[in-house]
This record gives sequence, structure tokens and C-alpha cells, in this order.
Amino acid sequence: MAQELGTKETAKILIVDDVDANRFVLRDIIQEMGYQPVLTENGIQALKIVDRIRPQLIILDIAMPEMDGYEFCKLMKENADTRDIPIIFISAYDDPADIVRGFDLGGEDYITKPFIPKVVKARLRLHLKFYETNKEMMEMNRRLQTSVSEQLHQLEMEKKKVLYALLRVARENACYDDNHMERLCYNCRILAEAMQLSAEYSHLISDAYIDTIELAAPLCDLGNVAIPTELLQKKESLLPEELEVIRTHAAAGARILQDIKGTGDYNDFLQMSIDIAHFHHENWDGSGYPCGKKEDEIPLSAQIVSVASTYCAMTESRVYRDSFHIEKALSMMEEDAGKKFNPHIFQILRKIHRQLH
Repeated sequence: MAQELGTKETAKILIVDDVDANRFVLRDIIQEMGYQPVLTENGIQALKIVDRIRPQLIILDIAMPEMDGYEFCKLMKENADTRDIPIIFISAYDDPADIVRGFDLGGEDYITKPFIPKVVKARLRLHLKFYETNKEMMEMNRRLQTSVSEQLHQLEMEKKKVLYALLRVARENACYDDNHMERLCYNCRILAEAMQLSAEYSHLISDAYIDTIELAAPLCDLGNVAIPTELLQKKESLLPEELEVIRTHAAAGARILQDIKGTGDYNDFLQMSIDIAHFHHENWDGSGYPCGKKEDEIPLSAQIVSVASTYCAMTESRVYRDSFHIEKALSMMEEDAGKKFNPHIFQILRKIHRQLH
């Protein structure tokens, strides 16, 4: 065992005992085994040394001045950096209550004095082996988690590629400006950043949220791939039945995204995309579609995209009209604040509109 550990690092074993004779006996046993003993006289001194040398095992006396072994063990096991270091209690007392208390505090073993060298050696080898095996298992788990995370990341990237390919088709079918997606991504990000600085929304919008909504926003109209092109490009006013067909794009987009998401729940991007696609045409007063949600029943991401996408749409040309001047667009949107839009979000957009594209 010593040779196995020695190929990596000679095992350091910390001895904490205020009696010189005990420390020296244990030191000689440990050196004979080929390990490196580190001697300390009390718990306070040992705490400082543990931070410096990170021992693979601690032999700990119970009855010591200033800080007894139980208190030292408790501190070690409460610290995430040291809780995995095995602790073997040593004591002249063999009362079962003392032994049980040591185990309750997280100690791994208990050796009574006077020491029997063969017993000490057997216990040390056993716990060093456990410690090394535990480290190897933790490293294997870390590598496995890294591998799984990389695979999930790759899967997410592939899903995004598929989604954006579909979105390009939807955009072309609707004859949006070439830079519509880029404007919507950028403007949603700028609006979300401004909201993050407000007292009302700072606790709801994190940096990760802003990054995610920038990617998810253009998927709001993904469902247009299911709408006939002639309706999307129609220059005349839509008939009531045609308008109903157009409105199905919200639920259609959400279904596509839900199918891609599958049963996994790890993907914040896809969940936000589903919320946006499904609810970005809901109105603040409940008059929107497809579910008639109102006010904060509407996911915040969909509220943000509703305001930003309307601004983008009104300041871009469409097959049925020219673009509106920015001030005209803002004036028209203000009339709908509190009806179609969250009025607080609109007011934030109005304040920062010069930063928008």
C-alpha cells in the first residue's frame, strides 16, 4: 500500500496528541510503514497544519487541553475541504459511549491505548486504502459528469442549429427584413439589461437570463413554418378565418419546441423558447391569444419579447406597409401600454429606445 501511494505521493498522516510518548510511538510505526508522520500537540495547532499539508489520514487523541478531539473532529467534518479526510480516534478510555460519540461526529475508527503496533498498522492500511479508493471514485465521477455535460452541451448546440434552420424558413415565408432576427436578439438583450437595473425586475433577471433570452427571442415566430406562405405574404387585409389560421403559429411553435426538448428538464434555453413562442401574443389585459392569459400570468420572457418584437416589427417594412418612424412607432405603442403590453416594460423600452437597433 505504501508503494502504491508512493507512486503518486507519500501518504501524510497527522498525529494529534498532547502526550510526547504517544506521538513518538505512532511516529515510529508510521515511518516503519513507509508513510510520512506529521506531529502536533493540540487541536488548534492541527487545524493550521491541515490547511497547509492536507493529510491523507488523521490520528486524533480525545483528551487534550484547549480543544479536545471531539471538537476538532466536528470542525473537520463541517468543512467541505476536509470532511473526507478519515479520522481515527485514540484514547485510553474504552467506554462504549466515548466510542459511539466519536462515530457520531464522523470519526472512522477508534484505537485504544496502549498501542499494539500490528493493530495500528492494519487500521492505517485499511483507512488509507478507503481514502485512496474514495478519491479515485470522486475523480471518476468528476470525469463522468464532465463527459455528460459536454455531451449535453453538444446536444443543445445541435438542437439550436435545427431550430435556427427552421426559423430561417419561417422568416423567409413571412418576408421579414434580413436583419430582423439580429435586431430582435439585440433589442431583447438591451431591454432585459435595462430591466435588470430596475428595482422591480432586478431579482428576476440574472446575467444568465439575459444571455438566454437573446438566443431564445427570435424563436417566437417559429410556428410560421406551419402557416401557408400565401397567408403570411398577403398584402390585403386577412379574412377572419385566415386570421385564425395565422394565430395558430403560437401553439404550433410551442409544440415544435416541446418535441425537441423531449423529456429533459435541464435546458433553460428551450423552456424559455417554449414560453416565448406560446405566449408572446398574449395581451396584458387578457385579450390576446392563444390562452387569454393576462398580466403576470404571462411568462416574463414572453412579456419582454412582446414589447421588443412589436417595436422591431413597427420600425421595419412589411409586404403590406412601410416602416413607421421611431417616434411614431413609440407613440402608437404607448396607446397599447396596459392593454397589449406590460406598461412598466414599455416605459423602460421608451427610456432606452436610443440604444435599440
